[in-house]
Amino acid sequence: MINHIQDTVELSNGVRMPWLGLGVWQSQEGEEVEQSVLWALEQGYRSIDTAAIYRNEAGVGKALKSSGISREEIFLTTKVWNSDHGFESTLKAFETSQELLDTPYIDLYLIHWPVVGKYKETWRALELLYKEQKVRAIGVSNFLVHHLKDLLPACEVKPMLDQVEFHPHLIQPTLLDYCRTEGIQLEAWSPLMQGKVVDVPELIAIGEKYGKSAVQVTLRWNLQHGVITIPKSVKRERIISNSEIFDFELSEDDMMAIDALDRGARVGPDPDNFDF
Repeated sequence: MINHIQDTVELSNGVRMPWLGLGVWQSQEGEEVEQSVLWALEQGYRSIDTAAIYRNEAGVGKALKSSGISREEIFLTTKVWNSDHGFESTLKAFETSQELLDTPYIDLYLIHWPVVGKYKETWRALELLYKEQKVRAIGVSNFLVHHLKDLLPACEVKPMLDQVEFHPHLIQPTLLDYCRTEGIQLEAWSPLMQGKVVDVPELIAIGEKYGKSAVQVTLRWNLQHGVITIPKSVKRERIISNSEIFDFELSEDDMMAIDALDRGARVGPDPDNFDF
């Protein structure tokens, strides 16, 4: 059972990653992102997820430094953006991210989106960064099964993680099963459907049984599916309440009831149809 905010899962290369992290998508560079990261770290979070395109890596790095927590205790993720795909350009993009984050290494570096015809070259760059020990783990984001099946034969190092949209209205069971089979850890972005889980009656009703909110029930459901989750917030009280999911366990019936909410409905872009 996952029963502590700093409990971790072992990635395929032996690196341990916290089950719960703070996402900083749309957190404004400067005081907003710095404060939210500091609040999360104070609450016991030890995983922070950013990306080059979020344009807040400098603020994340500043918060990590000022937190007083040793770098080794924090798991830091960032991602290479679509316009930087390619071998040399990915290496340059990584250098830029590393400078902004002001860190000697990055724990997890991801390809943000599967840009057709380019992600294999980009992956070669990630493999080099991994071999040079500039990153502790490498992976992908928004890769569907067919993207992974295309990439894996070209890999010297298999992706350790796939970060995808995952929530009660989009479970993607085929992807979840495929990643389990291949030893690729799944991680959820938009686990709360951009806040919409608070309006789902079934989640509210299940929450009432446990004395928990629809949000807390959803995040717990993620973890019990073996999916890492990184809810985003810039509000202290939400950062705290999002972490209060380690003192209860959903029954099998309640897990199945949440699974039954799956509609195959996205709140974010489709990895097969994006134009950015």
